[in-house]
Amino acid sequence: MTTSYKATFTKALILLGLSMFIFAACSSPAATETEVLLNSSPEPTNTPEPAPTKVEPTEVEPTEAATDTPIPEPEAEPLIFFDGLDREVTLEEPAQKIVSMAPSNTEILFAVGAGDQVIGRDEFSDYPDQAASLPSVGGGFGDYNLEAIVDLEPDLVLAAEINTPEQVTSMEDLGLTVYLLPNPTTLEEMYENLFTVAEMTGHSPEAEELVDELRRRVSNIESLVETVEEQPAAFYELDATDPSAPWTAGSGTFIDTLITVAGGTNIASDMEGQYLQLSIEELLVRDPQVILLGDAAYGITPESLLERTGWSNLSAVVNNRIYSFDDNLVSRPGPRLIDGLEELARLLHPELFEY
Repeated sequence: MTTSYKATFTKALILLGLSMFIFAACSSPAATETEVLLNSSPEPTNTPEPAPTKVEPTEVEPTEAATDTPIPEPEAEPLIFFDGLDREVTLEEPAQKIVSMAPSNTEILFAVGAGDQVIGRDEFSDYPDQAASLPSVGGGFGDYNLEAIVDLEPDLVLAAEINTPEQVTSMEDLGLTVYLLPNPTTLEEMYENLFTVAEMTGHSPEAEELVDELRRRVSNIESLVETVEEQPAAFYELDATDPSAPWTAGSGTFIDTLITVAGGTNIASDMEGQYLQLSIEELLVRDPQVILLGDAAYGITPESLLERTGWSNLSAVVNNRIYSFDDNLVSRPGPRLIDGLEELARLLHPELFEY
């Protein structure tokens, strides 16, 4: 290679290198994405808000009423009682159709508020007045019309101790539900009978109010007679078919109890037997100051005693203290016993009631 050629080639290389340097110095690198975001200040723009979205109501399919699948109510517990014959008697619910087999039962049913549930009664049930209009199922001389009782379709037959165990069995054999109410011997036992009948018929609240009132009345009489100094001797006549040996009531009877609570003394209280006859001789010895005619309903009057031999010498006759008395008030073991107590107190101690 010649010297001129080499010089020319070298000059070309130097010119090429210089051109590339100038080109690099005049070129600027592209801005990065980050630099654009940091350095740019774009003009604010008014961006329109999106239109509100209309929400259509959702259609809800109706569900079946809850009544389509009712929730069963809890079953009521049956009512279980033990009667005067120590029999277990069950009622599925309070009795609504009742046949009463005794006057005392009838009076109790009406007193506790179950009168409208009584559909039949014995022949002698005459109180209250509504009872007399009910169908009678007999009972005179102890004879009852069982066919009439069955025809009434009662859900309870309320018997008493005047009904025999055999009569109760006969009614049970006919498919009847029979409860024999025991005969009370004290006022507290009578109150318990009221509670029992009320529970059997669905009237417990009424019985509570009734017993509270009866107790209040008894307490009032007891408070009055506490002030008396004398307890007059009283003779209660039940039956004077034989005037020389009349029947009376002894201890263990409501007649004896009520005379005592009313501030008197029963002249037969210390004698044997609940019901007994007194000879005219014994009567003269005991000499009652007050005579109560429990047999007045059978036509016995104070005047008729004057015709009896020996009776005119009795203190009660001499002092004209002979009184007719409604025996139903002391012989029917129900709430009217308190009526009887109040009447006895008025007759034995009239001075306490002189207002």
